[in-house]
Amino acid sequence: MPRFLPTPAQLLHLLLISLFSSIVLANVDKTIFLAPSSSRSAKEDLIKDAGDQQAERWLDIKLQHIHTLIPDPTDDRSSLRTRLNRVFPSAHYPQGQDAWFLLEGLTEGQRYEVRVCWAATQPTNFYMETHTPTEVLTTPHLAGSLMEYFPAVSPKALHVARSKDLGSSLLLQVSAAADYFTSNASLMLHPPPVDVDIILDPFLFNVLPRSLVPTIGWIVVVAVAGWLVSKRVVSFLVGEVVSSEEASEGVEETESKKVR
Repeated sequence: MPRFLPTPAQLLHLLLISLFSSIVLANVDKTIFLAPSSSRSAKEDLIKDAGDQQAERWLDIKLQHIHTLIPDPTDDRSSLRTRLNRVFPSAHYPQGQDAWFLLEGLTEGQRYEVRVCWAATQPTNFYMETHTPTEVLTTPHLAGSLMEYFPAVSPKALHVARSKDLGSSLLLQVSAAADYFTSNASLMLHPPPVDVDIILDPFLFNVLPRSLVPTIGWIVVVAVAGWLVSKRVVSFLVGEVVSSEEASEGVEETESKKVR
């Protein structure tokens, strides 16, 4: 009789495959960055010494009209569900249409991850970059992009007051480019906005995104449980095989005695 018995490792692999087998319904893109120093840089001091108060006031007013994300899982602003306008890449929009978000409450030297999740039924390419407020003010094309940006979904009017210390903040630039082809001329000329979830996730000890900790915990629990169960199953099967072989040997000995 065949004696193939799965090893505990093989049983564990099968268990993990069945656990993580699912239908892919969404796409995810992300960018990872380190929070900048909260102290003013030399360039910021230069702007302040030059008396460019108008640019700072303009930026402060503009920030009142864009969405804010903070890395606090207890705050509903740690993630955002919104709609982003998108266009097909062109000379004016080489990476699609820009959207801007303010990342606040960052800790200097801390590693963070921003994820953009969207439905697979809305084909879109995303490009993400983070910039300091001073970098935006001193770079014409970034300042122009921020000036042109108006959210497809306006932020809530009653947001918590924004921090005056922009050194602990970053501006997130998200470019959305439509990535599909259809015979519908209207959809080719005017791509509809894409529904997205944007999540700001801090790293634990700058190694692992904090949101993955529960998932890893479950994987460890399932792996240990699977190993224990598979060990018991294999022991049971081995015992059954040994019992069957002993019974067969007993029958063979009895028959050989009868023949003698």
